[in-house]
Amino acid sequence: MAMWIQAQQLQGEALHQMQALYGQHFPIEVRHYLAQWIESQLWDSVELDNPAEETKAKRLLDNLVSELQKKAQLQGGEDGFLLKIKLGHYASQLKSTYDRCPLELVRCIKHILHSEQRLVQEATNVSAMDSLSQRHQQINQAFEELRLATQDTENELRKLQHSQEYFIIQYQENLRIQAQLSSLSSLPPAERTQRETTLQSKRATVEAWLTREASTLQKYRLDLSEQHQKTLALLRKQQTLILDEELIQWKRRQQLAGNGGPHEGGLDVLQSWCEKLADLIWQNRQQIRRCEHLTQQLPLPGPMEELLSKLNADITDIISALVTSTFIIEKQPPQVLKTQTKFAATVRLLVGGKLNVHMNPPQVKAVIVSEQQAKALLKNESTHSESSGEILNNNCVMEYHQATGTLSAHFRNMSLKRIKRSDRRGAESVTEEKFTVLFESQFSVGGNELVFHVKTLSLPVVVIVHGSQDNNATATVLWDNAFAEPGRVPFIVPDKVLWPQLCEALDMKYKAEMHSSRGLSDDNLVFLAQKGFTSSSNNPEDYRNMTISWAQFNRESLPGRNFTFWQWFDGVVELMKKHLKPHWNDGAILGFVNKQQAQDMLLSKPNGTFLLRFSDSEIGGITIAWRLVWNLLPYTTKDFSIRSLADRISDLNHLLFLYPDRPKDEVFAKYYTPPQYVSLTAKAVDGYVKPQIKQVVPEEPASELNGPDLNQELTPNILDQAIVLDEQTWYIANRTQDIGGGLCVYISNAWCSNAVKVDGQCSPVLEVNC
Repeated sequence: MAMWIQAQQLQGEALHQMQALYGQHFPIEVRHYLAQWIESQLWDSVELDNPAEETKAKRLLDNLVSELQKKAQLQGGEDGFLLKIKLGHYASQLKSTYDRCPLELVRCIKHILHSEQRLVQEATNVSAMDSLSQRHQQINQAFEELRLATQDTENELRKLQHSQEYFIIQYQENLRIQAQLSSLSSLPPAERTQRETTLQSKRATVEAWLTREASTLQKYRLDLSEQHQKTLALLRKQQTLILDEELIQWKRRQQLAGNGGPHEGGLDVLQSWCEKLADLIWQNRQQIRRCEHLTQQLPLPGPMEELLSKLNADITDIISALVTSTFIIEKQPPQVLKTQTKFAATVRLLVGGKLNVHMNPPQVKAVIVSEQQAKALLKNESTHSESSGEILNNNCVMEYHQATGTLSAHFRNMSLKRIKRSDRRGAESVTEEKFTVLFESQFSVGGNELVFHVKTLSLPVVVIVHGSQDNNATATVLWDNAFAEPGRVPFIVPDKVLWPQLCEALDMKYKAEMHSSRGLSDDNLVFLAQKGFTSSSNNPEDYRNMTISWAQFNRESLPGRNFTFWQWFDGVVELMKKHLKPHWNDGAILGFVNKQQAQDMLLSKPNGTFLLRFSDSEIGGITIAWRLVWNLLPYTTKDFSIRSLADRISDLNHLLFLYPDRPKDEVFAKYYTPPQYVSLTAKAVDGYVKPQIKQVVPEEPASELNGPDLNQELTPNILDQAIVLDEQTWYIANRTQDIGGGLCVYISNAWCSNAVKVDGQCSPVLEVNC
């Protein structure tokens, strides 16, 4: 119907061309009133040049006429009277026109639909089908085939029922004739002979008919059973595609979202597919049960009882698999779970609304289980839910939301009160131990006809008791999310992975934390490879086939350091996320550069050129390297909570150009804190003058340099106060030293007795108390 809505919006010549497609051969009124039905049929599946397809075309014609007749019957009132007559006339007209050549009807409608689609595409330059992937189109086409197959078996079942009812009537007639024959003994011989001959002849005719019809009925039953078997095979195929591929892919996207991947969408589409499956499965199940009833009502010799029993078992298996697989976790609990901390989760039954489960809302319970307990549950070795801890507020009733048609349970205030840990293996730490939250429920469908006990496990969670464990717990979660395989035994992950695989996971995490499309470049990844493998190669190809182990990632410390590869990387991510995100997105931070690389890059640049790189020696540190290649002691989160990076760069007059040649104010000025100018004589309301903080770096006399010390790190001083007076800045330092008995203040590069340094000059303190 979507195409017809668009076709009606055509204008000018396109509208005239669309109208010209219709006429006596196919009235435009038929297209209008049956738009949805027409667009839902598989016209393209009919091969026009194949005479064997005539049966399929005839079915489409009959269904079209039937739909027109139904539409006509629905018209009422004075306004609908003429339309009722017109639609009825069109039904008869199409039947008489195409009954002997149904393939021509298909040819006509295919031409109309393709022409409409072309006109709409030309008008909007957008294909109505482009919004659906080819895979989704295949799924929708398969649903249409299933709908038609289910409708066919429904029609055949009704025919069988009518035939069987007529058979029973004739059977009763045969019994009545037999009763009449038995009652002839009381008649005179002449009359009895005449009546007996007539009744016996009639009985012979009826019995012969009953014999033939019994054989026909049995054939109908067998044919219908075969049709049901084919439909169930199609249902299994479609359900496998949706549950074992589409739903598994959705769960995989959900897992990668835990590492910062794209948010998992498409759940509403999955629900619509699962609901269609549930509807079709239930219709077929009801048909099979009606077949059983007919067979019981009129037992006939043959294998029908066994065939129907198998069909019933198969359809029950199919619907059981659908219900148990569509009990899913829509919103996962946090994968790093801290005790005594509130957390939330949401579970959803994708077929709940269709099966009317909400009529008696089921209750869902959540418990936390260990890795071993999860294995036992999946192997069905454990029938009851053992727990490895205590979760508060762990029961919730599923609610049906009419607007969205979803049945879900929202756990809003859960809290893990305590955890019971298992014996750890080898070098495994508490932050490598994995648990999972088990959600389970029980409900019935079809008036307690079927009872389901459903369970689903959350993604692995690592339980911590202190924030200091968060870093290592996150490493466990990241590795598991990135490298877990579908259908694994809980919660096995490979101990080694290819370096490019880890690069992909790190890049995903980095971009997500930075909320930026600027991720890790090839040069950044080479830097990380050098750090992870203790290598000096700058060629990315050298690392393509190398593997990195979990121990290298977050168990063994980097050479000469007391922290692991992941701890260093995570420290960088935290620093950037909290303080430096805008500068990274501006391209101002190179970051992944070592000291030697920084030296090589700066040596060819003018003095005052600087760059920003991450510290190799400190977690979550960033340093400034500049020509003449000094390296400042790394800044950390604590430093940036006092004064921002942009303001620190502004403070240092040594820094002129951000590598390679961008004036620093051009890059950082928009982030500078506006200066506050106050007079020494101006007092605040409370009698105090507010001090300002500023950074300085000590300068060494040129005679002591003897060339730059490329590895020396200078410590910047943060001044206690900086006061502006008469357009000059008076600095009061935080370091003092006694020289010759006088109180001195260390400012910039000089020691001034009883003075402060102003613009390179030693000036008297005046009334400022140092």
